[in-house]
Amino acid sequence: MTEIKLKHDVVMSHLDKVKTTLGKLSLPDPGSVGENKLDFTDGWLEREAAIKKNVSEYIKVVEKNIEDTRASVELLKRQDEAMVRK
Repeated sequence: MTEIKLKHDVVMSHLDKVKTTLGKLSLPDPGSVGENKLDFTDGWLEREAAIKKNVSEYIKVVEKNIEDTRASVELLKRQDEAMVRK
């Protein structure tokens, strides 16, 4: 029978690293383009805003995924401990 071992501390360490790295991910505001009123600059600013929104949504999804994974790992650890006690 194959045995699968959960290395709780290693998994949690990796999750902490992912969360820390994710926290460093950010996009600055596009800034001012001066008094320019060109179709190109309007389009560029709209694309930049859309990209920033998408990145923010992505970060929220990954944060939720990290928390779900952390909860699942904790549950697995508790279940393994309960099985060992029996």
